[in-house]
Amino acid sequence: MRKIVAILMVLLLSAFFVGSCKKSGGTLIGIAMPETHVLRWVKDGASLQKEAEGKGYRAEVQYGSADQVEQNKQIQSFLTQGAKVLIVGCINEGVASVIAEAGRDGVAVIAYDRIISNSADYDYYITFNNFKVGQLQGQSIVNGLNLTAASASAPKYITLFAGSPTDGNAFFFYDGAMSILNPYIDSGVLKVIGPYPRTSDDRDTFMRIATLGWEADRAKQRMENLLNGDARNVTLNAILAPNDTLARAILEACRADAKYPAGRLPITSGQDAEYDSAESIKRGDQYSTVFKDTAMLAQAAIILADQILNNQPINIPGAVLATGDLARIGDTGMKVVNAYLLDPILVTRDNLNVMIDAGFYDDRLDRGILLLN
Repeated sequence: MRKIVAILMVLLLSAFFVGSCKKSGGTLIGIAMPETHVLRWVKDGASLQKEAEGKGYRAEVQYGSADQVEQNKQIQSFLTQGAKVLIVGCINEGVASVIAEAGRDGVAVIAYDRIISNSADYDYYITFNNFKVGQLQGQSIVNGLNLTAASASAPKYITLFAGSPTDGNAFFFYDGAMSILNPYIDSGVLKVIGPYPRTSDDRDTFMRIATLGWEADRAKQRMENLLNGDARNVTLNAILAPNDTLARAILEACRADAKYPAGRLPITSGQDAEYDSAESIKRGDQYSTVFKDTAMLAQAAIILADQILNNQPINIPGAVLATGDLARIGDTGMKVVNAYLLDPILVTRDNLNVMIDAGFYDDRLDRGILLLN
């Protein structure tokens, strides 16, 4: 009996070591995410690793703590370990120096959801149609205020926020939103309180509404300043907020102002379908978010990496190569890379189930079910 047990133990240990060696010997994909204070990046990192390992690759994830110097060290570590593909959600253009190192080493780089600016050393970018994200945010404000029925004699009032100027997507979000809102501003039915860059090309004014580092405290402080300044004698009807983290901070500032009791908060946009914002939308506080199914983005990124590594034609289900006017989404400032785009979805109180149906809240399933009740 002891002999049989011993044989079984040897077989089990052999199987374990074979499996371990097979996994550790796989091609390494290095995954560099920007930070953890925006929850979506934690989820993205986990999804990317899971998808890569599901295809037999070895995958390692590092988070840059919103510090580009730290992220550069993490990427250099991937290169030292012999990574063949890097998937990089960068913090700012300071990442370009290590992307150049990757290029010299023949390592393929995929810019993930954020373009890597001022670099000619990579060829691939995968993201959502971020101009359309902004259009959906703008359209949600049009719908929420019923601007098509509004008149210049009784205008609605809006204030504008933008994302971090270190994130190239922030410009696309803003320009997409303003492509929808500018006609209503031009006609006088919508009036802007505070700085108003017509597009992000007005960089000086854009910087006045931008939120460095996507930091919620900065957005809250600016909203408090607006409420005590330009908006002191006006009741705001809407706020263009570029993502959910900032939207909640902005609305927190509004709730402290007597002009905005529960049920009378401004129509406020968002993005990323964060669970806390989904709850806020259900309560009637935040008006909308934009759902970017990051599980699909992670899956698409690993399909792209797999096709690159196997010298296969690029064909990513659910993604299209940006062409025509949209090709500029892939403009790094030094070259135009191949940009593969997935479609976002506008979410309001009427379709909160979209995220549940997609399994977006699987890690919080019980709360997700409560969300639908």
